[in-house]
Amino acid sequence: MKLATTAKLPKKTSAKVVDSDNPAWTEEMLGPPVIKRGRGPQATPTKVLTSIRLDADVLEFFKSQGEGYQSRINDALRKEVRRNLTGRPSTTTRKRVAA
Repeated sequence: MKLATTAKLPKKTSAKVVDSDNPAWTEEMLGPPVIKRGRGPQATPTKVLTSIRLDADVLEFFKSQGEGYQSRINDALRKEVRRNLTGRPSTTTRKRVAA
């Protein structure tokens, strides 16, 4: 036969400790509740979440320079886009096929 066990309740203390240096919080002390969710609207143009596969050595190079490596990769890609858009005529951007 299995004996029934009951959990013991914690001891109740009737004496309430009052510390004048550490008073209990009141609603006036706390003020109105502030609910803040998310980052809010983005100040700069919206970026697109994407997945990209990079060579390990390229990624390690950018990561070795410290925090903000994703922004540095974005800046390097932006420079390349600008170079291709402004540095060459649009007719020569096609790849030439070897015959």
